[in-house]
Amino acid sequence: MFVPADMLGTLRHIVLGARVTVGAFAVIHGGARVSGDVKLGHRVIVGEPEYGYAMGQVYQGVGDTTTIGAGAVVRAGAALYADVQVGEDSTIGHNTLLRTNVVVGSGTQLAANLTVERGACIGDGVRCSPGSHLTADTIVADKVFLGAGVRTVNDKQLIWRDPDNEQPLDPPVFEYGCKVGSGAVLLAGIRIGTRALVGAGSVVTRDVAPDAIVYGVPARQHGQVTP
Repeated sequence: MFVPADMLGTLRHIVLGARVTVGAFAVIHGGARVSGDVKLGHRVIVGEPEYGYAMGQVYQGVGDTTTIGAGAVVRAGAALYADVQVGEDSTIGHNTLLRTNVVVGSGTQLAANLTVERGACIGDGVRCSPGSHLTADTIVADKVFLGAGVRTVNDKQLIWRDPDNEQPLDPPVFEYGCKVGSGAVLLAGIRIGTRALVGAGSVVTRDVAPDAIVYGVPARQHGQVTP
């Protein structure tokens, strides 16, 4: 199904490159720009306009440009909101959700059942295993590896719809080449240093230095990564 108009009635072009394949029951919204050799699986949604209350504001269903680079694969059931960018040769897994203004680099693999919130930026050559949650505005640098079921937090106070008391959100940062084991939890504002290793099941409450090996609840340093 092609839906060129957003919820305010604004029409946008839909552009499909050469040799694009589109599965059954896919929905492609106005503003979608799909490069050549892309494969869109069954029930994929591309360019969904943001609508309703979220992140301290009400969205009106305004569409935007959504781009998918050449050779990318978007597997069945994935949903890409408006203003998402997916780089060349990247893979978006089954039932994975990319919210508004998410950027995914080239050669990156996002596995099944991921939730990537608004404004998150994921670099090149990243691997995210199934079932993880990347909170809004999270930064994931190139070559990062995230295990399954990783959880991130960007709110230190857990305050919602209370403008007089809400604090600025503070998302985590994953620096180049770091690795985070399955089931790890990162609290707000945490920075995982370059090439650092976080053990499975850890709760990370403080920044992790480059090349450090940390694990535990709370996570503590137990060594250094060997080049």
